Amino acid sequence: MSEPAIKLVAFCGSLRKASFNRMALQAFAERLPAGTTLSTIEIGDWPLYNADVQAQGFPDKVQAAQKAVLEADGVVFASPEYNYSVSGVLKNAIDWLSRMTPQPFAGKPMTVFGASGGPLGTARSQYHLRQMMVFLDGRMINRPEVMIGAAPSKFTDGKFTDEVGGKLLTDLGAALVFAIRQARAAATVK
Repeated sequence: MSEPAIKLVAFCGSLRKASFNRMALQAFAERLPAGTTLSTIEIGDWPLYNADVQAQGFPDKVQAAQKAVLEADGVVFASPEYNYSVSGVLKNAIDWLSRMTPQPFAGKPMTVFGASGGPLGTARSQYHLRQMMVFLDGRMINRPEVMIGAAPSKFTDGKFTDEVGGKLLTDLGAALVFAIRQARAAATVK
């Protein structure tokens, strides 16, 4: 009997269509183990989080994202680094989703990677995102950490060309799928 497919949802913290993080997300998707799908939740047109708006009801796109995350086996974040942290648009999406019941990140296997022009390759934003997910009870994969620095030199015509980075993305996808399979096995034991 074959194992059920694994369904991942992704958030890209960069809105630019040709951003390095979108290209890195595509490279990650191309390297996922067989039987794994990934779809991206677009967050660029969500309203800014506002408790007054929430009191009137969660926006439709936020509700759809909650449903998608709840139905997914795991979550992927492609996070740029803005001012030593995550982008405002990604933080906004997390803020909206964190206020929903059920809160969709709790207990989910997840991972983060990012690309930037600087040498640290989004290290600071990734650590901030990890801190947020500790509070939200997300199950972040610890290794490998994938921080794509000097990104302009690692993409050609929209394709990720860095061999070492490509191997790290492959290993990260495999680690996430392994964590999901472990979570499934633990759930069946209960």
